[in-house]
Amino acid sequence: MSEVKRIHVAAAAVLDARGRVLIAQRPVHVHQGGLWEFPGGKLEQGESPRQALERELQEELGIRVGTARQLIQVPHDYPDKSVLLDVWRVEDYTGNPLGREGQPLEWVALNDLDKYAFPAANVPIIRALRLPDRYLITPEPGCDTSRFLEVLMRAIERGISLVQLRARQQTEENYRELALAAVKLCRPANVSLLLNCAPHLVSELGAQGVHLTGRRLMELKRRPLDPGYLVAASCHNREEVIHAGKLGLDFIVLSPVRETASHPGTPAIGLDGLRSLCDLAAMPAYALGGMQEADIESVRKCGARGIAAIRGLWV
Repeated sequence: MSEVKRIHVAAAAVLDARGRVLIAQRPVHVHQGGLWEFPGGKLEQGESPRQALERELQEELGIRVGTARQLIQVPHDYPDKSVLLDVWRVEDYTGNPLGREGQPLEWVALNDLDKYAFPAANVPIIRALRLPDRYLITPEPGCDTSRFLEVLMRAIERGISLVQLRARQQTEENYRELALAAVKLCRPANVSLLLNCAPHLVSELGAQGVHLTGRRLMELKRRPLDPGYLVAASCHNREEVIHAGKLGLDFIVLSPVRETASHPGTPAIGLDGLRSLCDLAAMPAYALGGMQEADIESVRKCGARGIAAIRGLWV
């Protein structure tokens, strides 16, 4: 593709009190015509993304934005143009959204978005909307499996809905037993459990997905599981982030943002490094490494979906 200027677009995931998101259908005669999208438009000269968001939603929908927070930035290259989608989550607004430019509108439950055809650049937005802002990574369970499962249950009761079962010191047989027990806790609570193991074990053990190590990620040439499963990976550099995008992963974890006791001496990437890697990512990203719930807002400003943590969430 010949080099073209990246078009900066502000877009909104406008949600109602029932948790449904508003989508609009593009006119047939324009780029990606006939597909559904999240409302928004190009930044004008001198505008910030937030200013463009407010103007576009007033012009397109007739609503005035109150509180809005960044959801995700999506860089995407089409054959004929490159775009950067600056996407905001909007739940606080005044007015009744109407298609002021004649565009059809639909309020859609998040789980029903797959029934609609979207431009490729919108797919990471859907993923980000469905993901929580906290990703719990379990510590080593040790010998007291009952205690481990009790703490996991408490985390679920506190609202954790995305969990990675990481137990590298367990034998394969013990890991299988632990995974089956964790599945029994997570499934009734609608918690997505990702296994840090060989991908083929996911369906056998009844989990919702797999979390790949950086090494396993780089060994793969294609996505290891069907789209019905979540596939995530740990990334530490540009090459890993780019490869995760090529494989079509659902989300990644970027680390270490800060130095941690579990990896002493490993250089931290800091918030600037996090921002740089998030700018490359074609999917939602979580920040890992010394993260606490109080860090969620600061990592969002760097483009991350939220935090991943062991100690910060395993309490």
